[in-house]
Amino acid sequence: MPSSPVAPPPPNPEQTEQAEQAERTRQLRRVALSGLLGTAVEFYDFLVYGTVAALVFGELFFPGADPAVGTIAAFGTFAAGYVARPLGGIVFGHFGDRLGRKSMLLLTMGLMGGASFLIGLLPTYDTIGVWAPVLLIALRVLQGIAIGGEWGGATLMVVEHAGEKRRGLWSSFTQMGAPLGSLLSSLVVTLVVAMPRDEFAAWGWRVPFLLSVVLLGVGLFVRLKVVESPLFTQVKKDRARLPLLDVVRRPRALVLAACVGIGAFTAQSLLTSYLIAYATGIGYPRPEVLRALTVSAAVALVVLPCASALSDRVGRRPVVLAGALASAALAFPVLALVDSRSPGLLIMAVVLGHGIAQSVMYGPLGALLTEMFGTRVRYTGASLGYQLATLIGAGFSPMIAGSLVAANGGSSTPVSLLICGGAAITAVTVWFVRETHRESLGEAEAAPKGAAKEEVAS
Repeated sequence: MPSSPVAPPPPNPEQTEQAEQAERTRQLRRVALSGLLGTAVEFYDFLVYGTVAALVFGELFFPGADPAVGTIAAFGTFAAGYVARPLGGIVFGHFGDRLGRKSMLLLTMGLMGGASFLIGLLPTYDTIGVWAPVLLIALRVLQGIAIGGEWGGATLMVVEHAGEKRRGLWSSFTQMGAPLGSLLSSLVVTLVVAMPRDEFAAWGWRVPFLLSVVLLGVGLFVRLKVVESPLFTQVKKDRARLPLLDVVRRPRALVLAACVGIGAFTAQSLLTSYLIAYATGIGYPRPEVLRALTVSAAVALVVLPCASALSDRVGRRPVVLAGALASAALAFPVLALVDSRSPGLLIMAVVLGHGIAQSVMYGPLGALLTEMFGTRVRYTGASLGYQLATLIGAGFSPMIAGSLVAANGGSSTPVSLLICGGAAITAVTVWFVRETHRESLGEAEAAPKGAAKEEVAS
C-alpha cells in the first residue's frame, strides 16, 4: 500500500513571530524613507519658490515697482501658499481619515511636483502681462494645498507604524525632509545663481523648478511600495463621517497644536527665505547667503533626529521648551552676527538660529502633534494644527519683516522681535500641552492628547 502523506510540521510560533517582526521592521523603514523623500520633495519645491522669489520674482512678475515694494509683493505670493496650506490639511485630512493615508500621499506629491514644474514654464510679466502674477499665485496656491496634506499624512504614517518607545525618533525622518529639501534647493539654486545675472533672470531661475520632476519620480517610486497604516486599518469600519467636525467640536487640542508650532515656523521663515532678501540687501553676495543656508540645513539633519530621540526619553514638552528658549535668547545675537557683514559670522548666525535652536523646537513636533489626536481624526487634526502653525508663524512673517525693516531704516530689530514673539508663544503653549510620549496611539486612547482627559477628539 502506498504510504500516507506526511503532514508538515506545525509552524514554530517563535519563528513566525520573528518573521512577522522582521516584516514590520522592513515596512517601518520603507515608510520612514517614503516620509523622508516625500517631504523632501515637497519642501524642495516649496523652498525653491521662496528662494527664487527673494532673488528675482519682484522684477520678473512685478516690474516697475520700487525694489522694496517688489520684494514685498513677491513675498505676498509666498504667503499665498501658506494661506492655502490649512485648506490642504482639511481636504486631504478628510479623505485620509475616510479612505486611507497612502492614496492621499500619492496625490499630494503628484500635485506638488506638477505645480512646481508648471512654475518653471510660466511666462513672465513682459510676455503675458498681468496674467503672469495671476498664474503664479494660482500655482503657488496649488503648492500650498498639496503640502498642506503632505506633512500630516507622511508623519502619522511613520508614527502609526512605529513602536511605542521610538515614535519621536522615527517621526524625525519626516521632519528631516524639511532641511533635506532646503539643502537640495540651496545647492541647486547656488549653482544657477553663479550664472551671469542676465542669464539667471532670463532662464536660469527656471531650472530648479523643472528639476523637481526628477525628485518627484523618485519619491513616487518609493511611496508606491509602502503599505497602509495598521492603525487606520483597525478602525476602517468605524471611520468618522466628518473628521473636521469632530476636531473643531472640541477645539482645545487643535488650538494647542497650532500654537505650539508657531515659534519653529517663525524662526524657519525668517532665517531662511526672508534672510536671503535681507542679507543680500545689506551687501552679502547671493552665493554666500545660500552657502550659509546649505551649512545650516546640513547641521539640522543631525540635530533633528537627536532632538527627536531625546524627546522619546525625557518627553516632548521639555525638548520643545528648550528649543523655544534658545531661539528667543539667540534672536538678537543672531541678527547682530548677520549685520556684521562677515561671511563666516553669517554662517554661524544661521547655524545657531536655524540649524540648532529652530531644529530643537521642530524635531519633536511630528510625534507631539500626531499624539494629540485619536486615529479616526488624526490626519485631519494633526494636519490642520500643523498648517495653522505654519500660516501664523511663517506665512506672513517675511512680508511683515520686510515692511517693518523698511519702515525702521533697515534695522534688523523687528526681525529679532518677531523671532522672540514666536518663541514666546511656543514656550507658553508647552505648559498647557499634556505629555504624550509614553501614551498609546490605539483607539482606546481616544482623548485628545493635548487636552484634558475627559474631552474626546475622535
